[in-house]
This record gives sequence, C-alpha cells and structure tokens, in this order.
Amino acid sequence: MDTWLKLLLFVAGHLSSTYGYDRGSGYTALEDDEDFHARIHEEDPWCAPIKVKNGQASCRTPRGEYYKNVMGTRCNIHCNKGYEMQGHPEVLCMSSKRWSGNYACREIRCPKLTLPTNGGIKCSDGSYFNSRCEFFCSPGYQLKGERSVTCMSSKAWTGKHTLCADVEPPTIKCPSVKEKTAEPETLTARVYWETPEGRDTADGILTDVTLKGMPPGSYFPEGDHRIQYTVFDRAGNKGTCKFAVKVRVRRCGRLHPPENGYMKCSSDGDNYGATCTFTCMGGFELQGSTARVCQYGLTWAGSEPSCTPMNINVAVRSASALLDQFYEKRRLLIVSAPSAANHNYRFQMGILQQAQCGVDMRHINIIELVGVYPAQIGRIRHRLIPPGLALQLRLLLQISHTSYTMVLIDKHGMDKERYAFPVTAAELFTLIDTFPLRKEEMNVQAEAGQTCN
Repeated sequence: MDTWLKLLLFVAGHLSSTYGYDRGSGYTALEDDEDFHARIHEEDPWCAPIKVKNGQASCRTPRGEYYKNVMGTRCNIHCNKGYEMQGHPEVLCMSSKRWSGNYACREIRCPKLTLPTNGGIKCSDGSYFNSRCEFFCSPGYQLKGERSVTCMSSKAWTGKHTLCADVEPPTIKCPSVKEKTAEPETLTARVYWETPEGRDTADGILTDVTLKGMPPGSYFPEGDHRIQYTVFDRAGNKGTCKFAVKVRVRRCGRLHPPENGYMKCSSDGDNYGATCTFTCMGGFELQGSTARVCQYGLTWAGSEPSCTPMNINVAVRSASALLDQFYEKRRLLIVSAPSAANHNYRFQMGILQQAQCGVDMRHINIIELVGVYPAQIGRIRHRLIPPGLALQLRLLLQISHTSYTMVLIDKHGMDKERYAFPVTAAELFTLIDTFPLRKEEMNVQAEAGQTCN
C-alpha cells in the first residue's frame, strides 16, 4: 500500500507542474489561454491569436475546434464604423504558423477640403470620419453654399461646393451740394470738386469711378445739375452717389424799351453786369439814361429813359447852329427848288411822302427850301424856317436857288450825295443803308421787330 500511495503522489505532482494547475485558485489556462494550449501542444502548428484593433474577426476552424488560431483556421476581418480595411479581409492560419496576409483597420479619411477663396475652414478632427468642418469668409464676403460639412463613412463630405462671394457693394461718398453764383456779365460758373473714391471691404480703395454729368472744372449754366458717380468692385457689385451743382444768376429784372425807342442789352439782358443801351426812333430824342447797368444789389443804375418828340429850334442865328441840333442824331435830306410849282420838287416830295416809314426808319429829317430870296421859305415838317436862315443854309451848303437840288447829309454833318433830278426811294435807301451807323441801326431794329410793311 505504501508503495502505490507514493507513486500516486508523484504523478499528481508531475501533472501539477506540467499543466500549471494551481490548487485553490479556481483558474486554469486550459480554459481560455490559447497561447498556453499551444505550448503544451508544441507539435501542432498554431498561429498567433487574431487581434483586430478598431475591428473584429470572425473565424472558422477546420473541424470546429474551440480555439480559433489552429492551422487551417479562416478569419474574416471586420472594421468598426468609421474605419476601413487595409490589407486582406480574409486570412488563413498556415502550417508555417503565420497568417496568410496582413490586415489593419484604419480610420476613414475624406479628401482634403479646398479652402474657399477669401475664406477658411475650421474642422473638429481634420479630414477624418465624422469630423465636422465649418466654413467662414473674410470680411466683405458672404458664404454661398453649405456652412458646414461632415466626413462620411463613404469617404465623401456632406453638402455641395461652398464659396465666399463678394456680395457687399462698395461705398462711395460724393461731395456736398455745390452752389455758385455766376460772374458779372456771364450766365455760367466754373465749379471744382475732388473726384470721389470708392471703398470696398473686400477690395479696399477703388479709384476707377464712372462720372455721369459734367466733369469738375466745367462751366455750369444757370440751374440745377445732377452729378452721379458709379463704382464697381471686382465682383461686379455697384455703388453710386449723387450730388447737385446749383448755379444762380443774380438778376435785376427785365427792362423794356421806351415808347418810340429801342433797347439793346448785353449778356442775358437782366443778369448782374448786363448793360442795356437805349435809342429813339426818328423824330424823337432820348430823355434819361442812355445806358443802364444791372448792379450786384439787383438794381439798375441810371434813370428810366423815355423818347420825346425832337424839339427843333428854328430861332437860331446861323445855319450852323441849326444843323448842329441834328449832329449824331438825325440824317438830313435838304430839298431845294426855285418854286413850289417846280416839277422835280413836287415829284420828289411825292415819292418821299409815300415812303415815310422808310424815311423814319433811317432817321431822316427833310428840310424844304422853296423860292427865291427874299420870298423864299424853309420848312422842317410843320415848322417854318425864317427866310434869312433859309438863305444861310443855301449859302452854307452852296445850293443854287435857281434850279432843283437835293442834298443828303449824314449824322456827322458830312455831305454824302447831291441829286439834280428826283430819285426813287429805293435808290436813296440803298445808299443810306451802306453807311456804318445805319448797319448798327438795322440790327437794333431787327431785334426789336420793327419793319415797314
């Protein structure tokens, strides 16, 4: 008995040291340690246990063995969500005690996002799975598209293309209203200002501006003028500003020509610095100011003119004194005949009477000298000239008292033409219309609308 007991104890001790059995521990490696099992079966080809980080392995043994790393075991590798397989998705435990391929579960990564022009991106986890990236734009730009995208398991980002668009229009500030007063004798004012610049949050200062209206430094006529500037940024956004240029003309109020007279004004007729000159029709004399000027205080200088019938003094002592009354005022047509029955005299006076309008238009006074001294008489319209004064006129102008003669004298007292026979009104007027002063008179009369029908 003692011998069998001793043999049993020896075998029990040997098994305890060989299989790692620890009494009282309640644990043995045979139950769940594949490495330990492989050591005690060193003659069997075992591979290293499958360990998949961020994934799992699904294995099938050839004969349904408990341990999943014996020779012939096939394992399918599965990755967790957010990870993808790199390597072989199925491996086989070979007789070399090695698996047939490498495998790994790598975190899914989406393509790198392109930074939007004039903007940026802020991501929670770079380009990896489930990373959320938010787009932002530089000042002056507005986000167009998705504000944020997320990396999906399909290696694609959610959402569509995102960009930063410049939608904010530039600003431009125009000058304030420009008010100017026209200079004397003008109806315009020269106005200057600085060309404004545009400002854009995205593009900065913009100097390429478009002007609608007259440019600075122009002469602006009387009235209100709208000026507009337009500027575009590089994105095509438009900014505009407007202002007004106001030009005022100081005016004294319109004058009117005197009755039986003419008025000619410079510039616009009633603006500051304008001058109005006055003349009278034939047979009238100007009373008052011959010219009036519109002053800065909006009043006219001088006194109001009037045209009164010409007062001819026939009680003078000499023919020269009589003629001096017409100097620079009237032209004279002296008709002399030996008697009132003279055919040429009567015929000429008939022609002149029929052309009385043309005579008055040309500022002509007719002096008649009829008869032979001492029975001769003179007449200016309805006023009689004493015989002695009439004789002096004939002697001064060297007019014969025995034959018909007509003498034309201009406003400066010059003997312009003598006629021995009657002439037509047209012939007479054609000559007078060539006189320098007459051309100016014609312009004034045309402006006043005075004509002979």
